[in-house]
Amino acid sequence: MFEREELIRFAHCDPAGIVFYPQYFVLLNGLVEDWFTDGLGVDSAELVTVRKMGTPTARMDCTFSRPSRLGDRLVLGLTVTKIGNSAIDLDVQGRVGDEIRLKARQTLVVCCLETMKSVPIPPEIRTGLARYCRDGCSSEEKV
Repeated sequence: MFEREELIRFAHCDPAGIVFYPQYFVLLNGLVEDWFTDGLGVDSAELVTVRKMGTPTARMDCTFSRPSRLGDRLVLGLTVTKIGNSAIDLDVQGRVGDEIRLKARQTLVVCCLETMKSVPIPPEIRTGLARYCRDGCSSEEKV
């Protein structure tokens, strides 16, 4: 599992003092960017600005089980559950200590930012994905 700790800040919270749910999606996007750069060894900024490739979220199914509050240290983590030709399925979780705050299933699609069409997962990304596959992770690479 790739993990990152995020301090819950005032900017993440609504007037009730808990994380406003859209802010979780901002945090999860940051997790994916960090995963590409630090986990897969593919600079996320270079992927977008130089190589003109993106990994937009095509699907996100999220369950919020407990609120997170200002000052919490939320640990976000992800594992790969399926690797397709151009899509990557992830299981994502957020926890504070041992208490799960959110669980999500997310599908990323590798695409060309100039055409906005999906493209095959580049070999250097595909190779790195295996390190984060959970038991039973499947690959549907088309040859």
